[in-house]
Amino acid sequence: MIILLSLFYFFYFAIVGVYVIFMPKTLVSLGYSAQDIGIVFSATPLIRFILPMFFIKGIKINSKIFNIALIALLIGAISFYFFIYNFYLLLFSDIMLGIGLSIVIPYIETLSLTNIGKEHYGRVRLFGSLGFVLVALLLVRILVDEKMVLNFLISLAFITVVVSYFLVMLFDKEDNKRGEKISIESSPFRDYKFWLGLTLMQVSFGSFYNFFTIYETAHKISMQITIYLWSFGVLAEIVMLYFQGELLKKNLLVLLQITLFITAFRWVLVFLFPENIPILYFSQSLHAFSFALFHSAAISYLYELYTNKQLAQQFFLGFTYGLGGLIGSLLSGFIYENYPEYLFLSSAIIAFTAFISVTLYKKEKEKLLDKKFMTC
Repeated sequence: MIILLSLFYFFYFAIVGVYVIFMPKTLVSLGYSAQDIGIVFSATPLIRFILPMFFIKGIKINSKIFNIALIALLIGAISFYFFIYNFYLLLFSDIMLGIGLSIVIPYIETLSLTNIGKEHYGRVRLFGSLGFVLVALLLVRILVDEKMVLNFLISLAFITVVVSYFLVMLFDKEDNKRGEKISIESSPFRDYKFWLGLTLMQVSFGSFYNFFTIYETAHKISMQITIYLWSFGVLAEIVMLYFQGELLKKNLLVLLQITLFITAFRWVLVFLFPENIPILYFSQSLHAFSFALFHSAAISYLYELYTNKQLAQQFFLGFTYGLGGLIGSLLSGFIYENYPEYLFLSSAIIAFTAFISVTLYKKEKEKLLDKKFMTC
């Protein structure tokens, strides 16, 4: 079980690495404009945001839907090879890939938490980080033209589909009929302060994911040092994923508050000291909290909070990495274009607002528990 899950995360995030790191450069080399590329890459977060709405309307999340998602993932990857020279056909390929990736990951996340528990989740999930960083470091000199990039994308997609199929076939012990429409009493819309906090957290990352390299090189940090900073952040993430098991036994809402506050502090450091290399390394070490611990605590809390666990993970992916990612990308682009010096200050304010939102949600939950206790 652990070996199959580790293989899944490794190859799934290797796909993400090829897609995120090498595909934009490939499209530029083929003559696509920045606007075209922006439209293509906005399709995936939009898909992530829209998909949960279909499931809440009654489509069941079960192994049949999962297998359809695997087919969509494979079709999307293969069709890139034939459609990459036509914008509209390329957009179709991107949407198919986005549908596959967006359904597969929350399903496997739920499977992981069900079968190995939140305490052991990180030691399996860290293979995803390894897959991503190995793609960045080892393939940078190999993937030099579009054919090589597409060959790797298709190969990784095929391996991911095979591993995923056997993983679900062998270890998904729950009834296929478990995926039902989410009930009103457990609706995410009731817990809007919590979901707002999760979404704003990802909005704050827009500056980092889209402009950290540009921002630092503009402040006279060399490209080589900037790459080391990225790699150091991933290393910190892997260390946290390996050792976070004991932390996840604690109060998950408190952990989320801590990670949100630390993230706001992290962006303040980047804002105040954009040319100070030791402080930048320290700020990158905080990625262990901003991403690794935040992600694990969030999905673990959702797993405990909602009965429909897979739909909860689908909403997490849709609202945070989907809507939050889209807004963060657009907002950071606007801020960097007009007020570049305040880019990471804005991220700090957004992350701190996320902290306040989750804190308010936690207080509401505590009041409800007090009322239930008094009633008893």
